[in-house]
Formats: sequence, C-alpha cells, structure tokens
Amino acid sequence: MKARSIPTLALDSYQRAARVALSNHLVTRTYPDRIALPLLRRWATELREDMLELFGYRLEVTETTARLYPVLDRLDPTQPARTGNDRIFDRRRYSFLALALAALGRAGDQITLSELADHVAAEANRVVGVDLDTARAADRDAFVDAVGWLAARGAIGLADGDAGGWVSNPDAGEALYDIDRAVVVALFRPPRALQHLRSVMGLLTGPSDEPGEAARRARRALVELPVVYGMDGMDPRSVEDVQLFTGLAVERRAEGLALIDTSGRLSDTRFPSTGTVAQVALLLAGEIAERVLDPDSPDRQDHPIDTDPTVHLVVALDDAIPEDGVFDNLLDVPDDPSSAQVRATEPVRYPFVPDSWTADTVERLVDAYGRTFAAQWQSDREGLRAAAVALLSKLSLVAPAPGGVVALPALARYRGVVVTVRERSAEPDLFEESSS
Repeated sequence: MKARSIPTLALDSYQRAARVALSNHLVTRTYPDRIALPLLRRWATELREDMLELFGYRLEVTETTARLYPVLDRLDPTQPARTGNDRIFDRRRYSFLALALAALGRAGDQITLSELADHVAAEANRVVGVDLDTARAADRDAFVDAVGWLAARGAIGLADGDAGGWVSNPDAGEALYDIDRAVVVALFRPPRALQHLRSVMGLLTGPSDEPGEAARRARRALVELPVVYGMDGMDPRSVEDVQLFTGLAVERRAEGLALIDTSGRLSDTRFPSTGTVAQVALLLAGEIAERVLDPDSPDRQDHPIDTDPTVHLVVALDDAIPEDGVFDNLLDVPDDPSSAQVRATEPVRYPFVPDSWTADTVERLVDAYGRTFAAQWQSDREGLRAAAVALLSKLSLVAPAPGGVVALPALARYRGVVVTVRERSAEPDLFEESSS
C-alpha cells in the first residue's frame, strides 16, 4: 500500500486527494473546483495503485480529467443526479442526459443549444417512451437541466448566448457551447452496453472467489455507505488501511462500523447540519433513540428489515427494461433474475416506531421550536415529518417499514440531543422618540 510510504508531512495532502477522488468520480479543470485536479495529478501514481489494491477501483488521470471507475456491489437509490437548483433528476432528464452525451460524442468542437436539442429529439424518437418536443416548455426545462449538469462538470462551456433565453423562447434565444472532448469521453465510458443486458444484475460484480475480493468488498462498503451493519468480522487490517487512506476515523460498534467524516469532503450529506429538515431530523433521531432504548416504553415491538434494497430495486428496474431494446444474441448475463449475483441479506429484527408516533413527535417539536424553522415547514408539518424521516433513512439511521420505520443501531449515537435556541437581540428603533 503506497500510503504507508508517504512522508508524514505529505500524508494529509494525499488523504485529501483520496477523499476528492472517492467523492467525485469525475474531476475536471473546473469541477468540483479548480484545485481538485492538480491535487489528484500530484498523487496520481500512488492513488492509482492504492485504489486498485484496496477497492478494486480503476483510476485514470490525464492532463484535463481524472476518472474513477468504481465496482458496483449493490444498487444505491440515495445519490441521484440533481439539477443546479437541487431538484432530483427524473426519468426524462436522465434520458436527455444520456442522449445529449451521445450527440456530443459525435459533434465537432462547438454546438448550439438548438442543434443539440435537434440531435436529442431525433434520437429520442427512436426510443420507446422517450420524446423531446421543444415546443413544450416542460421538455425544454428538462433538456436544459441535463445540459446544465454537463456544463457544471466541464463537458461543455458556454461560449456565447444564454440557455435561459432559449428556454423562454427557442425561436428568439440561443446559446453556443464549446465541447471539451476529453471530459465527454471520460463521462461516456459505460462498462457494458446496456443492449447486451436483460437485467441490471449485469452491472453488479456479484460474488467472487478471487483472493482478497471479500476484503475489498468490505472496504468498498465502508467508504460508500453511511453505516455498515453486520461487519463485525471485518479484518482489522482492512479497517486500518481505510483509515490511513482516507484520513478519517472509524467508529466501531457491536452491530457494525461507520467512517466518520469530520473533513466534510467525502460525505455527500452532512449530518448534523443546518436547515430546518436537518435540524428536525436530528431532534427526531434523539426522540426515537430515547423511545427505543427506554425499557419501559409502551407497545415495544421489533420488525424484521433488510437494510440492503438491491434485490427489490433489481426486480423493479428489470420490469422496466424494454424487451425490444435487448440484443438476445449478445446477452452478457443469464436471464434468471434469481442469479447468485444478487446477494440478499438475511432480515434482522429492529425496534419498530409507528408513523403516528413520529407525527405526534414532530407536532410537538414544531410547537416547541417552530419559530426557528423555515416558514414553509411551519405550515406543512406532515411534509416536514416525511422529509426528516427520509433524511434519516438515507443516512441508514432508520429504515422504512409498513406503517412506520425501524430504528437502526447507529441512531443511538444521537441519544440525548441538547437543543440551544439562540435568541436574537431586539432591533433598535430607526427613529427613536426624543424627549423635549
């Protein structure tokens, strides 16, 4: 492992480079910032060897890009693509993004927004269930969201015009983009042709008897998941290697492990954090922990839950694959969805918390601290409850169950949350009355 031979004074720089690569699988001259690529280029050789040894990941670094090709052990629904204003991509936006990438790969050095839209519209007409009609405002919005995603990563750069003007009136507005072919090529490198797959299982690694693969799978889980449950058998040397590589601390519990990111450069979601939803989620986590750890809690019951949603996601996604898009004579994987490539985990029983209790608890929290919350949530308490529970679920602190949630072991670390409300000092009057 190359990290062991790096001088102590340079180790922090190397660990920052490792965290950047793990959290941004594509790094360009401008994305995620202008200092990331020089940092990765400085440590390219060492990172390439350690990524392969520890995780089985392949890292390619050029003068203008750095691309990490991860190994997929499971499907993860918690990290969707997002628009510039943080909206989650839907099916249409993903489709436009893929078709725009394909069109850019065949284009020259520059392309106008309307030309790119025409290419995408032509290709979309050949895909069942996908179409782009620039006369529809909703389609233009979705298309420009996909273009904006590419622009943010440096695949294209605005040379002239304004995309917003085209969205408002495609007959009057226009935008011209420079194409960075190196970034386009780095983005458009699928490991397998989707037309050769009848199941998304073909994108997963599946079980392997290769020496060291079990340890690499465990290390991948540690850096990819918020909490890894049931990993008490992980080799202590593997944990030490991940700590040394990332510069982060590992929290060990009887139920599993968590990599604690105090740097803020590896996690996609910080918690605790600012904002009403994050604050309510933290308060709710403390309340749930108190409830399930209280031996005198009424109606205590446990519920079996599978913390890995891969099996269910595989079934749902496979049902959506269009049959006429698959080349039967070029299939790469068996047709049987029950293939051993999907590793179903044995359900474990955890304390159950009903939706009615979380709703009452959020009502009480809003009554107590609502004056500090954003106005939109003060009048939408059910929406606030759903958003807070969704955040806790994303962080693997709870898991959804019929009629409620189950509390997962890592939630206990937030027991005893202390609330401090900062009171604003009274604003002075602009026009004070003067005594005569």
